[in-house]
Amino acid sequence: MVQTDNLNIEAIRPLSSPEGVKAELPLTTRAADTVVGARAQIENILMHRDPRQILVVGPCSVHDVESALVYAERLKALSDEVEERLLLVMRVYFEKPRTTLGWKGLIYDPDLDDSCDIDKGLRLARQVLLQVATLGMPAASEMLEPVIPQYITDLISWGAIGARTTESQTHRQLASGLSMPVGFKNATDGNLKVAVEAISTAVSAHTFIGITGDGKAAIFQTRGNAFGHLVLRGGTSGPNYGSEHVAYAQELMRKSGLIPNLLVDCSHANSGKRPEKQRVVVDDVMEQVRGGAECIVGMMLESNLKPGKQSMPDDPSQIVPGLSVTDACIGWDETEELVRYIYGKLGER
Repeated sequence: MVQTDNLNIEAIRPLSSPEGVKAELPLTTRAADTVVGARAQIENILMHRDPRQILVVGPCSVHDVESALVYAERLKALSDEVEERLLLVMRVYFEKPRTTLGWKGLIYDPDLDDSCDIDKGLRLARQVLLQVATLGMPAASEMLEPVIPQYITDLISWGAIGARTTESQTHRQLASGLSMPVGFKNATDGNLKVAVEAISTAVSAHTFIGITGDGKAAIFQTRGNAFGHLVLRGGTSGPNYGSEHVAYAQELMRKSGLIPNLLVDCSHANSGKRPEKQRVVVDDVMEQVRGGAECIVGMMLESNLKPGKQSMPDDPSQIVPGLSVTDACIGWDETEELVRYIYGKLGER
C-alpha cells in the first residue's frame, strides 16, 4: 500500500504521561500553598481590591537549573523586603517561541546540544518549579506548546500568552481553561486589538481537544478565564508604554467590556532589547502610576544573575552560569536596586 502520511517524520518516541511525571515529582503542601496564595493575590490586584503592583521579574529563559534556584533564593529575600507594596513573581520560562531558528528552551533541549530529550526537559522543568514554590516564590511562565501545561501548570501562579501566539485560537482556548490569571501580550507588530480580542475570547467557555493526565486524547470543556489582562511589550512600530499608548489600550479594553488591566513589559520592543533601557521604561511607568493610572497593575523585567547575554557555544560545558543564552538581561545588582527603587516610588503615591 502507498504510504500517504508521516512522510517527513524521521522518528516517533513515546512521551511520559503527565500523571507519570507528577507521580515522580508530586505537588507538596508547601508548594501548593505558594501557588494558591499567589494566584489569589494576583486576582485581588486585578480586581483592584489590593493596591499593590505585580512585578514579574527573572531570566528571559531558564537554561541553568542551579543558577535559577540561586536567583529564586535571592528574589524571595527581596520579595519579603518589599511585599507591602509589590507582589514579586519570578519568571521561570522553559519555552522560547522562535521567529526563525534557535534554542527552544529547557523543556525541548535540556542539555543544550540539540539532543532534544523532552522527557528529561519536562522533569527538569517540574523540578525547578517545585523547588521555587517550596521556597515560597510564585512562578510565571509562558504557555506555548498546548500539551505541556498538563505537566507543570499546577505549579504556576501567572501565565502568559506570547506575542507570536496571542492571535492563535488554540492558545485562546487553552487560556480559557488555565487555572491561573493570564497575561496576553500585544502582537509583535505592536497591534493591541489582537490581544484585547484574545482576552475577550478567553473569558468565554470553549471546547477543544487535549490530553488527559494519563496521556489519552480527550475533549475538554472550559468555564472561561475571568482574569485575562493585557501585557504591553512594544512592537516593530516602536515602544508602547507611554501614557498615550496606555490611554488607548485602556479605552480599547473598556469598549470591549473588559476591566482595563495593563501590565507593562519593560523589556523586548519597549526597551529595544537593550537591558539598560528597562530603567527608562520603569521611570515612565512609575510616573504614570504615581499620577493615578490605576489601569497599570504591574510590570515585567528581564533579569538574571549576570548582566548581558552569551552566544550558545558548540560545547555546552562552556556556557557561563547565570548569564542569559537568549535575550540580554540586567544583572542581579541592578535588579535589586531597581526593585527597591520601584518600592520607594510606590510609597510616594
